[in-house]
Amino acid sequence: YDTLKVSPGATQSQIKTAYYKQSFVYHPDKNPGDEEANRRFSEISEAYTVLGSISLRRKYDRGLLSGSDVQGAGRPSSKEAAGRPAGPPQQQQQHLHRARRFSQAGGKAMFDFDAFYRAHYGEQLQRERDMKARRQRVQEQQEESLKRWRQGKMMEMTAAMLLAMAGLLI
Repeated sequence: YDTLKVSPGATQSQIKTAYYKQSFVYHPDKNPGDEEANRRFSEISEAYTVLGSISLRRKYDRGLLSGSDVQGAGRPSSKEAAGRPAGPPQQQQQHLHRARRFSQAGGKAMFDFDAFYRAHYGEQLQRERDMKARRQRVQEQQEESLKRWRQGKMMEMTAAMLLAMAGLLI
């Protein structure tokens, strides 16, 4: 809970939102070469693996979560890692495991940050594009309306001047 900065009473939606916000900030593609950001992203991902799953979260809350539960879910839990004695070989192994997951291989990023960003923020981006297009249309309509109003006023002024000149000639 501390890792994702949520309370134990947080809803799944709040946990997901906290994960997306923090994973966006600490994502390795956004922070290349930053070991601290890499480590933080690993912790956030591991915390979300546990808290994002209702069954794993329930086990965690009851103190019944085991390493096999988490590994079956795909990633080791940071809580499970913290419960084991942390000798230097183990720390090195964890570091290598994280580095393998989040480093670049063969010049290609292991993570497609654009795909990640679109998957998590795509709806918001689409709403923003739609709002921008709508504002643009409204602005164009207002400009067109102002243009027609000015043309109408010019026609009125022209007609008034013609009538005034005609009145002077008569």
